[in-house]
Amino acid sequence: MLVLQVTPYYLPHVGGVELHVANLVRNLGCSVKVVSSKPSKADFQVKSIFLPYTPIPLTFPKVKADVYHSHTPSPFFSLKAKELAEEFKAPHLITYHNDVVIPDRVDGFYIPPFLGNTIEKVNEKIVIPVLKKAELILATTKSYALTSPILSKFMDKVEIVPNGVDVNVFTPGGVKKDRVVYVGRLVEYKGLPYLIRAMKDVQKYRNVVLTVVGDGEDRIYFQELCRKLGVKAEFTGKIELKKLVEVIRNSKLLVLPSFSRLEAFGIVLLEAMACGTPVAGANVPGVGEIASKAGFVFNSVEELSSIILEVVDNDSLVRKLGKRGREVVVREFSWSSIVKKIEKIYEEVIF
Repeated sequence: MLVLQVTPYYLPHVGGVELHVANLVRNLGCSVKVVSSKPSKADFQVKSIFLPYTPIPLTFPKVKADVYHSHTPSPFFSLKAKELAEEFKAPHLITYHNDVVIPDRVDGFYIPPFLGNTIEKVNEKIVIPVLKKAELILATTKSYALTSPILSKFMDKVEIVPNGVDVNVFTPGGVKKDRVVYVGRLVEYKGLPYLIRAMKDVQKYRNVVLTVVGDGEDRIYFQELCRKLGVKAEFTGKIELKKLVEVIRNSKLLVLPSFSRLEAFGIVLLEAMACGTPVAGANVPGVGEIASKAGFVFNSVEELSSIILEVVDNDSLVRKLGKRGREVVVREFSWSSIVKKIEKIYEEVIF
């Protein structure tokens, strides 16, 4: 069986979708080929026009496969996968990772509201017919699917298959320090200002360090915000995997503060849980569903401040939540269990 994975971006470009597809490629027991925009490590690299979050392929290889599995956003790659599936009379599955919501700024450039709205409407016009034709739609959480203005229309053929984590890489260990960690791109929609403002209140009472791992267009803005508010924070930039695991292991709490629908799941939550580190996530569909399995959800800066203070002062709670998180991840979110679900789905749509 040959499965063609069709994704707008692929490694070395790093993001949730890219890591999801890379882990499928690494763990699936069948033959897998990848089509993605150029440059990438995909088997078939296609030249594309790059709009914000929406690469448009200019060419596309005619690859005959047994299953076409595309990933959206962007809808244009899923549209091409649908056309190939129809041509070769094979099933087409779509993993719908998140809604398209254009933020105010992309790569440091202001996006006028009319342009953002136009992109969102174009996406909807393209992706809805593709979803209608798909044999099956995969979503990473039920809460996100039910609240998506697009995905909620197709719940009769939605299957929940979550993101996964390598439980052999992200493992418990080390000594927990009075540290709160953020891991992710340094862009405004990720919600880091909520965490920085919460830490301002926390550091009035406790000597708790904020460690920010990652890089992005808004790094200078976030560093200036910390200086302005008097928040002690260390910005590590991008770090190698071994160091990342060490930082997460040695923290008492990992926070994912994004309230945007561009954040549909939060793989970093799984990584922290696998390391035995409690988590806190914004109370939004997807993120809140995962965070609540081994930690907290919050609606405001004040709630987040209270959570941080509660955690850093209670080592027994940290151990309890850390143990629970590890158990949940091994049981529900290891890549071995995720791949079994997807391989079963491939077999069902073929036969």
